[in-house]
Amino acid sequence: MKKPNIIFYFADQQRWDTLGCYGQKLNVTPNLDALAKNGVRFENAYTCQPVCGPARACLQTGKYATEIGCYTNAIELPLHEKTLARYFNDNGYETAYVGKWHLASNNRTNLHHETTAIPEEYRGGYKDYWMASDVLEFTSHGYDGFVFDKDNKRHDFIGYRPDAINNYAIHYLHNRQTDKPFFLFVSQIEPHHQNDHARCEGPDGSKEKFKDFSVPGDLEGTGGNWRENYPDYLGQCHSLDENIGRLVDTLKEMGEWDNTILIYTADHGSHFCTRNGEYKRSCHSGCTHIPLVICGPGFEGGKVIDEVVSLLDLPATILDCVGISVPADFQRHSLKPLVDGTAKDWPKAVFMQISESQVGRAICTNDWKYSVRADADGWNDSCADVYYEDYLYDLHADPHERNNLVDDPAYADERAKLAQILKHEMALAHEKEPTILPASSKPASVIENDPLRQAKQ
Repeated sequence: MKKPNIIFYFADQQRWDTLGCYGQKLNVTPNLDALAKNGVRFENAYTCQPVCGPARACLQTGKYATEIGCYTNAIELPLHEKTLARYFNDNGYETAYVGKWHLASNNRTNLHHETTAIPEEYRGGYKDYWMASDVLEFTSHGYDGFVFDKDNKRHDFIGYRPDAINNYAIHYLHNRQTDKPFFLFVSQIEPHHQNDHARCEGPDGSKEKFKDFSVPGDLEGTGGNWRENYPDYLGQCHSLDENIGRLVDTLKEMGEWDNTILIYTADHGSHFCTRNGEYKRSCHSGCTHIPLVICGPGFEGGKVIDEVVSLLDLPATILDCVGISVPADFQRHSLKPLVDGTAKDWPKAVFMQISESQVGRAICTNDWKYSVRADADGWNDSCADVYYEDYLYDLHADPHERNNLVDDPAYADERAKLAQILKHEMALAHEKEPTILPASSKPASVIENDPLRQAKQ
């Protein structure tokens, strides 16, 4: 029996609540909603690192960002790390990658492939088809741009950017010359804001089509820039959904759909400059709660999984789905037992490392969000010996995280319990056990650099 194909479809900066199956009222994601209806939807999926490059490094290696040294953007994936692609190569699969890579440049060592072709050794083992750019936001905009193929030849986009990226994936499927199963990674940049234009760039017509959006509860009444950006943001999400539909149609026409497992998720979400001075890099669910829909063999029946799960569960899941032994140094667990009902002692918390804006650590359970932050440089320090309590949210009473309980003496016992869970998770990530001090002990330097304080100014 032929092993299943795997397609990992990766959005960039997409909130979970942009999908209809998660409660979005506008018709933004009909194709993904249909896949969720027939597949499996994970209600409480969270990133392991709300920054683009580190989240990608975690996915490719199955390890936390600090374990592999990729704890901020602009750090290349170490060449000695065995990646998902290399496991698939070793087990008779074709490997293909299209879109944003974000793991081949390093400002610290003067390794620059942001806008040039990525040498083969920095492609993470994807060898059979390659159509990518390291920092896609630097080589493209909504309606222009380019990527490079495996022979380092530049290819210019025609049309809207996610359509072009998706077309490369479809081109690969139509032009394969083998009966081998394949592992295809499609890394879109939408609905990420366009850095140099400082706005979201939806397809033409988005502002009108999605102007009547309902304001997400965490954004309602806040500052930030969601008012001018959200219709285009939803337009970007809708474009991804349309392209998912086209890709599925291709697989069906080719007779490959019934033997393909498709995973749809995002590296992180967006809080639209309401929690700090930009879009992510905080513990808040606007930027850490992600969509996760899986469909295909073993992921069927319209199931909804309520347990908290991590982006870092996906590397183990992918290998498990095709019968590749999960390496002992992979973090987290395959999601298959959760889906088939055989999971025992599933972790009650997911662990997140937060960098750049801070040196932060957080856990999320079904009931609580708890975060700590160090007096350290988030761009240069990967960890710290001492952290200060930063946020505590009761996710049942306060699902939109508007009431920080970190200073409330009534929750001292709960914070102590969560601190122990956090320390346990940090140990699993091979961090040494830190000292965690109450928020009232924060030195002036931490208070002055508080991103939420900055966002309010």
